[in-house]
Amino acid sequence: MTFVPTASDAPAAIRLTPSVTAAHYDHPDARRLTQALRAEQHTLYGFADDPDATPEADFDPPAGLFLIAHVGDEAVGCGGVRLLDEHTAEIKRMYVSGEARGHGIGRYLLQRLEGHASSRGATRIMLETGRRNTAALALYHRAGYLPCPSYVAGRDARVNRAMTKLLGSSSR
Repeated sequence: MTFVPTASDAPAAIRLTPSVTAAHYDHPDARRLTQALRAEQHTLYGFADDPDATPEADFDPPAGLFLIAHVGDEAVGCGGVRLLDEHTAEIKRMYVSGEARGHGIGRYLLQRLEGHASSRGATRIMLETGRRNTAALALYHRAGYLPCPSYVAGRDARVNRAMTKLLGSSSR
């Protein structure tokens, strides 16, 4: 499935024209992008979760979805959503490559993932990001996410920030 933003549904900030395609989590572009995310997290924090720690099946439709954003032939971003329970979804592995940042691609991916979660019956969505990832924190804040207690056992609140949003609530 491919989503191509139109002038009516794409965020005004998009200056690049991405196409967003559903892909398997083990797709070569997904592997490359999630490993780039891991490398960036390792640089920021000195450690990072292994993308392979998340089972590929978690992102399989209909309950889950993994998206890859392309600009031309270049895969520049990715993100996934999976159901945690009947009414709660989780955003995972959101990443936009450095050269593609600042063009609304992350926001566009986030909107598509939230839409999928909502279509599967989720009324709440959660995510984690690092406290030093100021761009991600700003994106999620603008999209209506609020800080919440950690929902992942063993996380260090000095490093990780858990956030949540009620689906159907408007972005800021």
